[in-house]
Amino acid sequence: MDKDLENKVVSDDEMVNAAYQHLIDTYLASPHRKKVDIIQTAFNFAKQAHKGVRRLSGEPYIMHPLAVAQIACGEIGLGSTSICAALLHDVVEDTDYTVEDISNIFGPKVAQIVDGLTKISGGIFGDKASAQAESFRKLLLTMSDDIRVILIKISDRLHNMRTLGSQPTHKQYKIAGETLYIYAPLAHRLGLNVIKEELEDLSFQYEQPEAHDQISAQLAAIRPDLEKTFDNFIRPIREKLDTMGFNYEIKSRIKRPFSVWMKMQNKHVAFDEIYDLLAVRIIFEPRQADSEVIDCFQIYAACTASHKAHPERFRDWLSTPKSNGYQALHTTLMNEENGRWVEVQIRSQRMDDMAERGFAAHWKYKEGEKDTSASERELEKWLATIKELLDDPQPSAMDFLSTIKLNLYSQEILVITPKGEFRTMPSGCTALDFAFSIHTFLGTHCIGAKVNHQLVPIKHVLNSGDQVEILTSNTAHVQPEWLEFVTTAKARNKIEAIIRRQQREQQKQGEEVLEDWCKAHDVEQTSVLIDHLCQIHSQNTREDLMTALGTGQLTLDDDDLDDLQRIASGEPLRKGNGWKRFVPFLKSKSQPSKNTTGTATDLVIDRKKPVILNEENLSRFTMCPHCHPIPGDKVLGYIDNQNRVIIHKRKCAIADKLKSVDGNHILAANWDTHKLLDFSATIHIEGIDRVGILRSLTDVITQQFNVNVHRLTIDTEDGIFQGDIELSVHDTEDVEIIVKNIKKIDGIEEVTRIS
Repeated sequence: MDKDLENKVVSDDEMVNAAYQHLIDTYLASPHRKKVDIIQTAFNFAKQAHKGVRRLSGEPYIMHPLAVAQIACGEIGLGSTSICAALLHDVVEDTDYTVEDISNIFGPKVAQIVDGLTKISGGIFGDKASAQAESFRKLLLTMSDDIRVILIKISDRLHNMRTLGSQPTHKQYKIAGETLYIYAPLAHRLGLNVIKEELEDLSFQYEQPEAHDQISAQLAAIRPDLEKTFDNFIRPIREKLDTMGFNYEIKSRIKRPFSVWMKMQNKHVAFDEIYDLLAVRIIFEPRQADSEVIDCFQIYAACTASHKAHPERFRDWLSTPKSNGYQALHTTLMNEENGRWVEVQIRSQRMDDMAERGFAAHWKYKEGEKDTSASERELEKWLATIKELLDDPQPSAMDFLSTIKLNLYSQEILVITPKGEFRTMPSGCTALDFAFSIHTFLGTHCIGAKVNHQLVPIKHVLNSGDQVEILTSNTAHVQPEWLEFVTTAKARNKIEAIIRRQQREQQKQGEEVLEDWCKAHDVEQTSVLIDHLCQIHSQNTREDLMTALGTGQLTLDDDDLDDLQRIASGEPLRKGNGWKRFVPFLKSKSQPSKNTTGTATDLVIDRKKPVILNEENLSRFTMCPHCHPIPGDKVLGYIDNQNRVIIHKRKCAIADKLKSVDGNHILAANWDTHKLLDFSATIHIEGIDRVGILRSLTDVITQQFNVNVHRLTIDTEDGIFQGDIELSVHDTEDVEIIVKNIKKIDGIEEVTRIS
């Protein structure tokens, strides 16, 4: 054997054995039964199955299952069954071994989990982009049978994110986007707060590397000041808790880079304007077996005796925990040293363990436990909701994922029924959402509600503590505009299902109308005829045409027959006489107009390399109409089903969904423009109204920068104004200079680019 190769084998073996020993040490230190033999067997089996295979990083493949098992055991707290399943999770997919082989050696429970992991390895969680929604449904169904499937899948994703640097750029975008859109919310919903935050930060690191590095550096620079502030802030609290005889620990918590960035985006503020970077967490051991809640409130009293409390920022999650099992008291106290508010979280050690690692790992598969806790019942209730959504799945992968996501990542409020029952609802929910949460019949026939005994419309947004009575009428029916204000997955899913049923009935009626018209005019009903009728009446799809006919919005007469003949002979459609002009998207595909967007087949694309956007090829790409990218924005490309390459900002909401739903069509992209082309950008301004401020504004834009203004809208109320300015720029550098100079105008308080 070659000496270098021999040394490498020795090095690999040492690395693998060290990782395995670390796993065993972690397991032996856990409260689980000590079933080392079965773990040893699973390790040897997986090591042999993956022998000779390496990851893109170059390390032996067995290091990945070992790392997944380490996360499942050490960071989530799972036992031997899950450790074995984690070690074996890629064996069935990547080797010739079957689920039956796993069952024969390791038993049916390990085999069931491995089978569940294998079934969801494609689709949204793999490379088979054609089956994303179905694969996600399988994930949720399997998860509802045994929660350990998703816990191991989250462990798998966390290790993949930790080693994402070895992947090509376009794969990094796909995996990071998918993680941020699906896995981080799942981890949040299961109470895995530490893992959720790491997944978010790792995704942020690859999606917005420059912003991540900048914010990380800024946080590192102010950390000494924050630590000094923390020490001074907690000193009087420590004195009181020591006097009271508590066994406690006080931790400082500095916001993570992703959390800071999200606040900067949502609030349109700079880093220097984020004031709640520091939070304080007090973790204590109860003084008696049943004094946990009393102790929380006594510590709260000690805190408020030391610092003034914000009257509107007190949250009690003790008596009614969050749906992911979270319990704590939250208050916000004034730091007299710098005049800023500091959030303080008060938890017992048990509450802290649940908050950081989640209750899912302690669900009812734990051996020796018969009773389920309140938090475990909440998990079961959530899984039941997921099953209900699966009964009537969305028609597209993107819609389905969006619907599920509504149930994953929302803040919560408590709403009270007329009988005094507390129900947890997402923050921002409406009376109609609440109606659907109780029963579908209440939702479909809802006409209003009484909130705190006051009559309100169905779109009324509920607040925590509201008592809500739903009002119904048998004559009320679901309306499409309800989708504009409902916020919960259940309500949206039910409304869309009913609308789809109604549309199917209307389309059936439309088909009958068309059939009668064809018979009356002795015309053969063909797909070509239907396409031509769509052209004549500006209907995008066959379904739209049938719906319009079925509802009576559209009628067919003798003139339609005349225009069908004109199309057949190549003549233009006639104007007037009620004719609807043929819309541009129906131009002949064989003779595209000069403005037709180029497709991916017109371009030479190497998916392993970034697409370069320059003046010569820019017309062959389509800019996303939702996020309006311009040169200087961090962007990516997406090949759509018409083979067009759509350019999105990396932080575009549509791109986030596409990375999850169809990540294999994502392309890395970079700009290479030279201020030769103009692009449209919109700036939002807010300020104090005064005489001449509008002139000052236009002078800065048109005279100083010689920029074209396409649109300017200003609204003023009670001396405060806000408005939008749409103007032509070359790139983001132009926008930044303009924004900087507008901020210098007296009276201008806020300037942000919104598109």
